Amino acid sequence: MSRLFGSVRARATLAATLVVAVALVAAGTAVLLSLRSNLLGEAGTQAERSAREVATVLAVGTPYADLSLDVDDRPVQVVDDDGVLVAASEDLERISGTGVDAVKPQPAASPGGEHDDDADDDDDSGESLEPGEIGGRITVSDGSATIDGDTEDYRFAAVPVKTDDRGTLTVYAGAPLSAEHGAVNTALTVMLIGFPLLLAVVAWVTWLVTRRALRPVEGIRREMAAITASEDLARRVPVPDTHDEVARLATTTNETLAALESSVERQRGFVADASHELRSPIASLRTQLEVAAAHPELLDLDGAVADTVRLQRLAADLLLLARLDAGERPAEARVDLAALAREAAEGRTGVRVRGAEGPVSVAGSRGQLGRVLANLLDNAQRHARSAVEVTVRRDGDAVVAAVADDGDGVPTADRERIFERFVRLDAARSRDDGGAGLGLAIARDVAVRHGGTLTVHDAPAGGALFELRLPGDRAGTARDM
Repeated sequence: MSRLFGSVRARATLAATLVVAVALVAAGTAVLLSLRSNLLGEAGTQAERSAREVATVLAVGTPYADLSLDVDDRPVQVVDDDGVLVAASEDLERISGTGVDAVKPQPAASPGGEHDDDADDDDDSGESLEPGEIGGRITVSDGSATIDGDTEDYRFAAVPVKTDDRGTLTVYAGAPLSAEHGAVNTALTVMLIGFPLLLAVVAWVTWLVTRRALRPVEGIRREMAAITASEDLARRVPVPDTHDEVARLATTTNETLAALESSVERQRGFVADASHELRSPIASLRTQLEVAAAHPELLDLDGAVADTVRLQRLAADLLLLARLDAGERPAEARVDLAALAREAAEGRTGVRVRGAEGPVSVAGSRGQLGRVLANLLDNAQRHARSAVEVTVRRDGDAVVAAVADDGDGVPTADRERIFERFVRLDAARSRDDGGAGLGLAIARDVAVRHGGTLTVHDAPAGGALFELRLPGDRAGTARDM
């Protein structure tokens, strides 16, 4: 069963069919009840009309023997105050539902029968009638009757009438319910035949419409499967011209593929650049070790140590970038950025720290934020002529750490490119002096991971001003105040 309804098309068809089925059953039930109510009301009206015709004749004093009670072959009874049948249809053989089961008038009944003057002038319905007056309150009941061998269901109407010499009489007349039963049964039969056919049409149409609606989705799925098999991220899924949810899904899928392609290309370039950067210190170190192995007296120990340190730093940078690319979230610790700046500047020549005297707190990783300040200071010292200045301050809800130097500055056209990985603006600078081009890239990635920004501007002294802006630690600031 789960495999049978495992597709969206099958579930949509089943759901639509069930909804229509419930609606049809509800509507059919309402129609049948309304039809039955209308037919019963019509039968009651017909029975009342027949009863009033007989009551009109009785009201003018017509004897029982002169009554014509075969009204359209419908059962008629006339009952006196004592509940005695005084007149009835000639061919009436059995009756129920009127409260008087007798079908033959009592022998004592006569047109001039005596009437007890002390009898209650009110009929059973509580109406006070004058002689010759027909009651307006009609009692309706359901029952059955057998006339000339034919038994049918009837709706009976009871009409009271006051006579001069016979007191209050009650006329019971019935109208057959065969038309009501026939109409209801016919409608029910039509529904039992038509509803399944209609549901089959609804299911078939829903199946076709759903298949047509999901055809673009299947095209997207096939293309995604082909992209997965070919590993060609340059391919895109088809976008239908429907401007609906499926078209938006295809557009979003293509945007995801474009972002994935860009990420993969960036990762490939990163691996290639990292391999290139690692190759140089490894080759240099190998050369020195091979020379030392053949000629120990020529061993450049300081150079070997420098290459090893550079290789270690490069490996650490690559590992940190890999963790950042993997989405590693910084620890939510309280960090005093002013104290961290003083620690990073300690022991560096020509670096001055100024700004807030008290704690300036941010939330994040102490190690990663210390790495950002160290990278900014390394870059500033590399390009400064004589002095580097670090300023830490609060700016509203943000905390700003600015690192300025008095060097040549950064050209406006290159102020975004310097944050790309393995980028060096000074092509003539050696790898040893200029680094691998990862320091600023790491600094910006860490800033972004902490919900902040890292930008470069012109310094007051004419050099470069790197501004690290981070959200302030409000809880820490409240405790400091």
